[in-house]
Amino acid sequence: MNVLEFKARKQAGRKLSMVTCYDFWSAQILAESDVDTLLVGDSLAMVMHGFDSTVHADVDLMALHIRAVARGAPNKFIVGDMPFLSARKGLVPTMDAVQALMQAGASAVKIEGEAGQVELIAHVVESGVPVVGHLGLTPQSVHALGGHKVQARDDAAARVLLESSRKLADAGCCALVLECVPSAVAHSITAALEIPTIGIGAGPHTDGQVLVLQDMLGMNPNFKPKFLRHYANGFEMISGAVNEFHADTCGGCFPSAAESYR
Repeated sequence: MNVLEFKARKQAGRKLSMVTCYDFWSAQILAESDVDTLLVGDSLAMVMHGFDSTVHADVDLMALHIRAVARGAPNKFIVGDMPFLSARKGLVPTMDAVQALMQAGASAVKIEGEAGQVELIAHVVESGVPVVGHLGLTPQSVHALGGHKVQARDDAAARVLLESSRKLADAGCCALVLECVPSAVAHSITAALEIPTIGIGAGPHTDGQVLVLQDMLGMNPNFKPKFLRHYANGFEMISGAVNEFHADTCGGCFPSAAESYR
């Protein structure tokens, strides 16, 4: 997978798959999978570090995790999230952040939002860095949005979202993530753009789908938003294995003679 294939896949009608990845060991697994793209998302602040939102991620934290993923999956296309406010401090700080993420091993950066950022995104693209846009529910703006809510529910908001999507495509974005928007809205945006859309909570008509790895593996069985499908019961599998180890240890049957050195 490379950046030129994004538009080619859309033109060929072939869907794109994207999964979040935050560390070396899971990157090794995903490196051997068929998934097209890995996203080192700022959701790592919540999933890996226990914060209540993505705003706690910074450039250094993102670069640390990107390095780990790049070492584990050196042949995958890796998208790195530009974290909270890193694209809002002016051109020089933005480019410093872009440089840090790309030199850490990212193949592209993802920037949330459109308003006030079109020229900046165009500059990043013109500098030779692929950019993935992100519209709809933008988690870095969760406080301004009043929480994690579906966006563009009425006609006026849908028109604004479509116009923002077009502006990002015109600025040179290679793909666009649409998060938590009505299926019909995502469908119309996907049809209007030459670049692929990648949905999360945006229905089946986008050009691809992205999920958080831990969510799709069922690592938190109590987290089940409408758009999420569990592909495994990871919580039960891991807790069961650890409990079995505990029982074997306490029962004196681990390690066995065959598992001991002479």
